[in-house]
Amino acid sequence: MKFGVVVFPGSNCDQDCVDVLRQVLRQRVITLWHQETSLRGCDCVVLPGGFSYGDYLRTGAIARFSPIMRAVTAFAREGGLVIGICNGFQILLEAGLLPGAMLRNQGLRFICRFVSLRVERTDTPFTNQFQPGQVVRLPIAHNEGRYTVEAKRLPAVRGQVVFRYCDDEGQVVDRANPNGSVDGIAGFTNRRGNVLGMMPHPERASESILGSADGRLVFESIVHRRR
Repeated sequence: MKFGVVVFPGSNCDQDCVDVLRQVLRQRVITLWHQETSLRGCDCVVLPGGFSYGDYLRTGAIARFSPIMRAVTAFAREGGLVIGICNGFQILLEAGLLPGAMLRNQGLRFICRFVSLRVERTDTPFTNQFQPGQVVRLPIAHNEGRYTVEAKRLPAVRGQVVFRYCDDEGQVVDRANPNGSVDGIAGFTNRRGNVLGMMPHPERASESILGSADGRLVFESIVHRRR
């Protein structure tokens, strides 16, 4: 399988994604500079975490206009697999590939720590290697991670949620919600199921030496989906 990792000015998790896909999962990986106009035959596109130019205006607001995003949008609309992580999630929202928006964290502070997530769905290309209701540990590192969406669109989003913030027992409660996201939403797909946005970083938890290998299941699910 061939993965393409998009690099924006300020991306800082691109190499982490490349290393996991290439060294841990033994997949073909290329990097795609944000000014490129072709995905060069990739089977799955990764928008990594970090920062993108123009974030001082609104996260992802300028990056959505990068030439590569026209190719990513067309690819997604044709059913291609796209995953946006942290800043990549923010860019997917700004590009209209997922509904809603990101606000400053509740408490207005940058958060960087491990959190617990409950797996809500295992019938997607990104979660088929998890167990229903499984509780996993992944790190977060963001300042604008409070997901919000119009009330009229929330019911549809609820049906596409794949990860929710939870406590260690798997209960979705306010005290386990690190940023104030509506319904404790940590990640969800589009209606078609081929585009995933998630705030936690699976690439930072793909080897046990990093404190958790739970994130590797996200990438293993993608590879398994394409077999």
